[in-house]
Amino acid sequence: MSEFSNVNVTKRANLYFDGKVSSRTLSFPNGSTKTLGIMQPGDFEFTTQAPEKMEIMSGELDVLLPDSDQWQRICSGESFEVPAEARFSVRVLQLTDYCCSFLD
Repeated sequence: MSEFSNVNVTKRANLYFDGKVSSRTLSFPNGSTKTLGIMQPGDFEFTTQAPEKMEIMSGELDVLLPDSDQWQRICSGESFEVPAEARFSVRVLQLTDYCCSFLD
């Protein structure tokens, strides 16, 4: 899906890591939420509250998922999932455009 219809967009950006990661929140009529964002090159660690699916629209990163000791390369058009209440790390190799779906 390349676009979303009938959504509300929160105007204020979510900024992390001194602005190197930013996103905007989309709210859907069924109560679900997603964020659309950009990550600049760098190393970042995130925590989740709900399960998440990260779709990489463009760019490239390595991800270290919970309960894994091996980094996995994720490129444009690929995705990965992270469970709730988890910590994961990313090494962003080039400017990366992403969509994060909260699976709760």
